Amino acid sequence: MHKMPAIFIGHGSPMNAIENNTYTRSWQKMAASIPRPQAILSVSAHWYTHGSYVLNSDHPRTIHDMYGFPKELYDVQYPAKGDPELSEKVIDLLEGIGTLDDRWGYDHGTWSVLRKMYPDADIPVIQLSVDRTVRMEEHYEIGKSLRPLRDEGILILGSGNVTHNLRLANFRMQGGYPWCEAFDGYVKKNILEGQYERVVHYQEAGESAMKAVPISDHYAPLLYVLGSLGAHEQVEVHNDKCIMGALSMTSYLFRG
Repeated sequence: MHKMPAIFIGHGSPMNAIENNTYTRSWQKMAASIPRPQAILSVSAHWYTHGSYVLNSDHPRTIHDMYGFPKELYDVQYPAKGDPELSEKVIDLLEGIGTLDDRWGYDHGTWSVLRKMYPDADIPVIQLSVDRTVRMEEHYEIGKSLRPLRDEGILILGSGNVTHNLRLANFRMQGGYPWCEAFDGYVKKNILEGQYERVVHYQEAGESAMKAVPISDHYAPLLYVLGSLGAHEQVEVHNDKCIMGALSMTSYLFRG
């Protein structure tokens, strides 16, 4: 079996779950271009916890963890099965830093993307939380510990946004502010050059970094994906765009 690709999705608005646009069509194309996963491990910005938790439920619920959207969005269900055996395996790989959790479910960082990539919800899905208490290097190291899963047909999916600062967002703006474009460009250049350490140490981007990553929730999922990579993986850049001034939709597909 070939190594399963790994994907980071800039998920943007939860409305993407019910819209048909350039971003969602790109997600569909990515899914169609890779082997069908045996299961999916999703690291979503929206499960932001003290410690690392692994979702362990036979039938996880769909969590509508957003406010002020149309009823149609709250009616969405993503009824994929869980995979408790995979959850146990992830706990083993995390070597003492992970805890099983059956109270969470699929948050919108996961289901808004998977509803487009795998609309039949017929692939088991588990989630790994983003630990808000650790440094960026540790997210990257956790990603490294997940590498063996890719040899077993498991898709590692990070869902966040490279640049995410809603406090500075302008919802009527088409592109990104200069600092947003600059930071997105810094990350892209270093990913394309295989300089993942510079993505981990994102402060090297300079002034733009403070505005681009006010907290780790949306950026860290990218580091789990980068950590899971081996040497010399091919990278494809998708949805290469900043929107609303302060949000990057840029997504990455890595093939081993």
